[in-house]
Amino acid sequence: MNSTLPRVRVIASPQSWVEGEALRQLEAAARLPGMRSAVGLPDLHPGKGAPVGAAFTSQGVFYPFLVGNDIGCGMGLWALDLPARKAKPERWAARLDLEGPWEGDAEAMLADAGVRPCGFEASLGTVGGGNHFAEVQRVEAVHDARAFQTLKLETDRLLLLVHSGSRGLGEHILRAHVDRHGAGSLAEESAEARTYLARHDQAVGWARANRAAIAERVMRGVGTAGRRVLDVCHNSVTPKTWEGGQGWLHRKGAAPSDQGPVVIPGSRGALSYLVLPLGDGEDHAYSLAHGAGRKWTRTHARERLRERFTPDALLRTTFKSHVVCEDRDLLFEEAPPAYKAIDRVVGDLVDAGLVRVVATLAPLLTYKTRSRRE
Repeated sequence: MNSTLPRVRVIASPQSWVEGEALRQLEAAARLPGMRSAVGLPDLHPGKGAPVGAAFTSQGVFYPFLVGNDIGCGMGLWALDLPARKAKPERWAARLDLEGPWEGDAEAMLADAGVRPCGFEASLGTVGGGNHFAEVQRVEAVHDARAFQTLKLETDRLLLLVHSGSRGLGEHILRAHVDRHGAGSLAEESAEARTYLARHDQAVGWARANRAAIAERVMRGVGTAGRRVLDVCHNSVTPKTWEGGQGWLHRKGAAPSDQGPVVIPGSRGALSYLVLPLGDGEDHAYSLAHGAGRKWTRTHARERLRERFTPDALLRTTFKSHVVCEDRDLLFEEAPPAYKAIDRVVGDLVDAGLVRVVATLAPLLTYKTRSRRE
C-alpha cells in the first residue's frame, strides 16, 4: 500500500470554470486508502459520488465506484464512404430510427470484440439515454495534415461519431459489487477483484461491440459503408505500470492519452476535436478530457432553457445541423448551453502540452432518441 500523500492536480486554466463540488469530490477520492493520484481534466464536473472528467491511480487496491455504472462507455469514429456533397441530414433525420432490437448478428459482433453473449443483447445497437449520441459529421478544418493523412481520412468525406456504453450490463455489474462492498475497494489479489475485473472486461468489450452495432445501423440508414478509425473507452479500471511502480488506473469520463488519437466532442451544437495526445502521460494520469463537460445539472438545464427555447428551436443548431430527440426532457437537458465551451476545454489541453489538434469536425445530424415504443 502506498503510504505517501496522493497528488491532486486539476488541469484547467483560470478562464475555465470548475464547480466547487467537483473539486470536493476529486479531493475526497484522493484521500481514499491506497490512492496515489487524482487528476481533474478541463471537463471536470460533479458526478454521483465521484467526479466526471477525472482519472485516478492507486496501488494495492482499486475502486469500482470510481468507474461507475456505465463500464466501457466511450467513443468510436468511423470514416464513411459518403462524400460531404451528398449529405441529406434533413431526410436522414426524418427516417433514421435506432430504437428497438438490432437485427444484425449479435453473437458475431460480440465475438469480433472478444466477448460472449451475456443476456443483455436486446440492447445491443441502441444508443441509450443521457449524453449518448450518434452524430454524422463533416470535416470543418484540418490543422495537422500529416496526422490527418496517417489516419487515411479525406476532407470531402463524412464521418460518424458514436458515443455509447454497455447499457444495462455495466449497471448490473456495479450493483452486484455495491450490494456486497458499497463504495469500498477491492484488494488486487483477491477473488472478488478477479471476479469484478472479468465482468468489467466483458462490459468493456460489450460496449465496443455496441458502438459498432450502432454505427452499422446508422450507415445502413444513410445508405453507405465505412471503416472504424478509432474506438476508445472513457470508464474503466486497468493495470498500469509507471516509473518506479505499478498499480491501477481508473478513468471516469476521461479519454486515454496512451492509445493514439481521440475525438473530444463538444455539445451537439459545437465542433468536435480530433486530437493527437502528447507527453509521457504520468503527470496527467495518462488521460484527457472526454468532452465539453456539463455546466448545468439536468434539472437546471430544463428549468433555464424552457424559458428561452421552444422544443422545435432545439432541433436545429447554430451549425444548421439537425437533431433527432423525441424525449422532451432530454432535449432540454442536453441542449448546447448546458455544456462548457469545447474550444476552451481543448485549449486548456493544448496549453498544458497534452494534445495537438489534428482536425475539427462539425455536426450535420445528431441522433439521441425516438419516442419510446412499447
